[in-house]
Amino acid sequence: MLKTIQKHGVTLALFAALTTGLTAVVNQLTKTTIARQSASQQKQLFDQVIPPERYDNDPQQSCYLISDPQLGAGEHRLYVARKGGQPVGVIMEATAPDGYSGAIQLLVGADFSGTVLGTRVTEHHETPGLGDKIELSRSDWITGFSDRKIEGAGDPRWAVKKDGGQFDQFTGATITPRAIVNAVKRAGLFAETLPARLDQLSTCGESHE
Repeated sequence: MLKTIQKHGVTLALFAALTTGLTAVVNQLTKTTIARQSASQQKQLFDQVIPPERYDNDPQQSCYLISDPQLGAGEHRLYVARKGGQPVGVIMEATAPDGYSGAIQLLVGADFSGTVLGTRVTEHHETPGLGDKIELSRSDWITGFSDRKIEGAGDPRWAVKKDGGQFDQFTGATITPRAIVNAVKRAGLFAETLPARLDQLSTCGESHE
């Protein structure tokens, strides 16, 4: 009986070791693939908010961390686009805190002279059929930010039409587009201050312990 128990114990141990080894191998193989796919999807999104012909570096490798109220609460990533080694634009994570159903996460591309190059929504909880028109798959409204110049913090054009600005609101849903317009404007104004601050920012790979 003891030998039988020992035999089964050894068999189970070997099986467990083999399973653990296979899991580790599969995890390592898929980890690389997943990371590659994630980077590819991020690059596609970047190219929607800043035209790829404007830069010749890999913005994903030029990532910085910043906490600034103009981008919303908390820490945000930004990615610097360069051409010939010189910064020419930035892709910023930004938050519109005052959406109808909570915070809206954005990706905003801008140059350093007050021009927004593009914007996409990356996360939201707005009402389906109303506020979700901020998604590119639902409406082309979000593309209306491309190549829009901001003439200072008091630029009256940077508002929805209901407030006297140039951006359309949605029928039955003004709060959502208003929140995004304001957040994109703040991000664009922030981008103007960025070149003088780059040397002071932490890179994404740095530890904050």
